Amino acid sequence: MSFLESIVLGVVQGLTEFLPISSNAHMRITAAVFGWSDPGAAFSAVTQIGTEIAVLLYFRKDIILIVKAFIKGLTGSAYRKGNDWRLALFIIIGSLPIAVLVLALRDPIENQFRSLKLIALSLIVFALIIGVVDRRASETKELTSLTLPDAIKFGLAQSLALIPGVSRSGGTIAAGLALGYSRVAAARYSFLLAIPAVLGSGGLELSKIGGVDSPSWAPTILATVIAFGVGYLVIAWLLKFLTTHTFRGFMIYRVALGSAVFVALGAGVIS
Repeated sequence: MSFLESIVLGVVQGLTEFLPISSNAHMRITAAVFGWSDPGAAFSAVTQIGTEIAVLLYFRKDIILIVKAFIKGLTGSAYRKGNDWRLALFIIIGSLPIAVLVLALRDPIENQFRSLKLIALSLIVFALIIGVVDRRASETKELTSLTLPDAIKFGLAQSLALIPGVSRSGGTIAAGLALGYSRVAAARYSFLLAIPAVLGSGGLELSKIGGVDSPSWAPTILATVIAFGVGYLVIAWLLKFLTTHTFRGFMIYRVALGSAVFVALGAGVIS
């Protein structure tokens, strides 16, 4: 991988990680359009560490409170009554489905799931699903209303992101809207829930960087740093955007992109 490729893919990762349009799909499609080799699941997972560091920085106050509450809760039941303790517990429980599936489906994730046909289909199908959910959203709940059953449903929705084209944020935010949470609340919880999954996945894939089927360390680090900077800006923009807008524009974009990939594949423009 050249440094130009790493710069472009780092920007793509940062721009798309938190939007409901699938960063993995965009990384794969971008490489195909420019005639580059598929950067691979390991590269995608490691560069996502950069965007997750952006989450840690942006939500640092919330995260510190959650971690403190969880540590105190381990020392006695008296500390297990606050919302921060519940959030910590729900984030851990909600991370279990994707952790189990990552270990069980490592080969498909790294191979079959990266098919451009599957990615295009996922972009279109889940655009329709998210669009319907978004249109019918009641937005009556905030994170203080989060329950254990809802946390499990959030976690199951997040695990769908193992298929490029679904979108981690899109899946979890759609689940939140379907459960009656506000767009901003669903987005904030989506970002927090992703921390264990993304850092864990990226950590598992670190050893593959520099290997036969993965880019070398230098371009990977460059892409990760760029993804961090761009991702931080996108978080701030998206949370402000969701206070007054729906996901309709993103859904139209997903359908258009998925359709364009199918056309390009059929015409032999990409393979």
